[in-house]
Amino acid sequence: MGFFLRWLVAFALLAGTYNPTPWNYATWARTNWEPQTPLAVFLGLLLLVGYIIYLRATLRSIGAFGMGLVLAIVGSLMWVLYDYGVLDLANRDLNLWLALLALSLVLGIGLSWSILRRQLSGQADIDDVDE
Repeated sequence: MGFFLRWLVAFALLAGTYNPTPWNYATWARTNWEPQTPLAVFLGLLLLVGYIIYLRATLRSIGAFGMGLVLAIVGSLMWVLYDYGVLDLANRDLNLWLALLALSLVLGIGLSWSILRRQLSGQADIDDVDE
């Protein structure tokens, strides 16, 4: 349940920032910048804090190489699905949702990796504190 919740928050963060529907921060801020600048800045800063938390934890746990490796695995899975005719990449909106899914998986795995590694190996990281 822990990984699923971390992944779901990462997906909500990414999809809330931008997605192919009109219900996202980027579209709202662009259309409402003049009348609601303070609110747009405030919400943008909240999103930035969310990205900093997720990116910092992901870079600390799996690093840039790990992020690239997870993206490569997800990308190769999509390639396999496309090659077998399960996935059609002609739809731009579907491609964007798949990109959001892939990026959210990277962030979710990155945020959960230290916990998973400790459970599998029994080894704690140097910066872990006693629970």
